[in-house]
Amino acid sequence: MPASPDVRPTYGNWRLPSRPGIGPLGLLGTITLLGGLILALLTALISWIAAAGIGVVITAVTIPLAIRTVDGRSGFSVLAVRAGWARRRLAGETAYVTGPLSREPGGRFRPPGLLARLEMLEGRDVYHRPFGVLHDPQLNTYTIALECDPDGGALVDAEQVDNWVAGWGGWLAGLAHEPGLLGAAVVVETAPDPGTRLAAEVLPRLDPAAPERACAVMAEIVAAYPAASSETSTFVTLTYRPGPHTAQARLAGRAGRAADMVMNLAIRVSPLAAGLVAAGGGAVQPVPAERLADTARVAFDPSAAALVLQARAENGTTGIEWGDAGPASAEETADAYFHEGVVSRSWVACEAPRGTVRSGVLRSLLEPSHRIARKRVALLYRPIDPGSAARQVESDRRTAHFMAASTTGLVNARASTAVRAAEQAAAEEASGAGLVEFGLVITATVDRAEELRVAEAEIANLAASARLRLRVARGQQATAFAAGLPAGILPWLHTLMPSQLRSTL
Repeated sequence: MPASPDVRPTYGNWRLPSRPGIGPLGLLGTITLLGGLILALLTALISWIAAAGIGVVITAVTIPLAIRTVDGRSGFSVLAVRAGWARRRLAGETAYVTGPLSREPGGRFRPPGLLARLEMLEGRDVYHRPFGVLHDPQLNTYTIALECDPDGGALVDAEQVDNWVAGWGGWLAGLAHEPGLLGAAVVVETAPDPGTRLAAEVLPRLDPAAPERACAVMAEIVAAYPAASSETSTFVTLTYRPGPHTAQARLAGRAGRAADMVMNLAIRVSPLAAGLVAAGGGAVQPVPAERLADTARVAFDPSAAALVLQARAENGTTGIEWGDAGPASAEETADAYFHEGVVSRSWVACEAPRGTVRSGVLRSLLEPSHRIARKRVALLYRPIDPGSAARQVESDRRTAHFMAASTTGLVNARASTAVRAAEQAAAEEASGAGLVEFGLVITATVDRAEELRVAEAEIANLAASARLRLRVARGQQATAFAAGLPAGILPWLHTLMPSQLRSTL
């Protein structure tokens, strides 16, 4: 009997949450339209002029809600982003200067924007390993980071890769049961390797009595190695909001509550790291406070990467604190972010891969690119608690059935496909699968503004191979840059409009 070929699993069935309402209007637009029509009809009994005025107001409100961009944003959402960008530009908030010659108190180089209000705390886990905690006093959030050394897919059996993917799915599903967890992020950064670590390992071990030609060969290897190599760093961040504190912590005030939360996180580090190891994360360890500061410092000033690695190799520490991890100057434009003599551009995903994909769909996007010096890809995850997940999949299921029953022809075929997808999602959720909302932010950093065109073409090619649809984070470059760092910046926590109201638009 001939052996049957192995069938590799595929992945997909990503669905946008159903939006109640008539067509693209959404719930708020539908209520406005129907309520306005009823009001206009009642007003028409008294005055046709007043009724016509109400009709004009209804039209002015519903048309921006009915017009949708490719990624599903309403006209009001687009106008809100442009208005916010115009306000920041007129107020002078797009330029940032810090340091001893600036107006910043203390003369320190604090990170800009959303990173400025973060405070660094430190703790030790059950294995006495140090880890840093980024605390946002305004939002009352605490973020820890885990650094991974992924095994990679080279020379690995397909079954092992599938087991890693299953472990990753189980780890994401378990986040819904983490008390107080608001979101998680996976940040993969690729950058040129300056060769500092190789030089620190090889050059001190050269034997003075070795042949001159052998020493010359080793020195040539150390000098030429950085030109053909790259450095890949992988971080997993988890952001929490504390629940009720102990009586001792409440009596101790703010410092006591922070210490209580750090102690709580110290207990969770090891189980979370063990889950990442099972998902192919390789060696996983908590990130110390100084390492987080070093990462932010190098992100703002890539020229400091070699100095940071050299200081870490020679002294074991860099001495950089979070309050000095920012740039001396930064300026945000509508489609770029200038900082420390380099320029960055960020993109956000507006559509998940269509159809079914294999486990390596993002491989080309995460691998180093020879056309982009420094690239960061951040996957943002928002786990949904089991109760809300059950209600959401049932709502999607009812909406899909209603749309299928009320349409005909070609649209009915698409609605039938949506029904099957909704039924599958409901069945998987009922069997214990987790429901997670996700997004993606890509940041490319180049030396000159003229190189942005090359970087944009390269990102477009990589996104096409990953079957993603991207758009430039226009008017939000500084925020997108911060969201791509392992600092726990979750975009949905920094919006003026609550998520419940935003989902009705």
